[in-house]
Amino acid sequence: MSPPPTPVRLPLWPLPLLCALLPLVATWIAFALSVQGGHIEACNPFWDGCTSISRAARHGLGNAVFRALVLPAAMLQVLLWWLLRHWLRGLGRDPGAALSALGLVAGAFLALYATFLGTEGEIYQLLRRYGVTIYFAATYLALLLVLRHLHRPAADRLYRPLLVVALAMLALGIASTVASATVAGEAARHRIENVLEWQLGLWLTAMFALVAWRWRASASVLPP
Repeated sequence: MSPPPTPVRLPLWPLPLLCALLPLVATWIAFALSVQGGHIEACNPFWDGCTSISRAARHGLGNAVFRALVLPAAMLQVLLWWLLRHWLRGLGRDPGAALSALGLVAGAFLALYATFLGTEGEIYQLLRRYGVTIYFAATYLALLLVLRHLHRPAADRLYRPLLVVALAMLALGIASTVASATVAGEAARHRIENVLEWQLGLWLTAMFALVAWRWRASASVLPP
């Protein structure tokens, strides 16, 4: 009697890598198409703040590409936070169901934001605004929960790089709040907020990329 076949164990690292790359690629394709279509001006949004991510992805073909890539990215991020919980449990650091719940909330509101981006009306604007705000908030809380459990009882090597990401995101959030409250000119305030939004997106990309790096280095695979 022949032995049973060895089950194929899929590596985990491509999942967080896709979570990092899909929104990044979607945003830059939408930005390029919007510039080409004359919807926004050509600039370096990380320094000039000429446009927000939402405005760059709001028009025409760019909007369609953005939705087509970000909607599956939202589902993949839900799966990622669920797998992060199982990975942490494998290290003896179970964060409980809260991590999966926060990931589900983040993914749902990212999907909500992408779905209604480019639509008109006060209700749709409200849905977009709350979608992106709650997405960032839930994602940040999930990151803090991961950091808490990576730190105990002994810090995992992913802890320090993720801590840098968390501190940078916190600094950008504080800077955005201060700018909203203190900058008098509306145009100048919007430019500062746009710059901070683009930079926050980069740090978010870095967060997922770091998880991919850690899982690839440790050859982590899907749990049985």
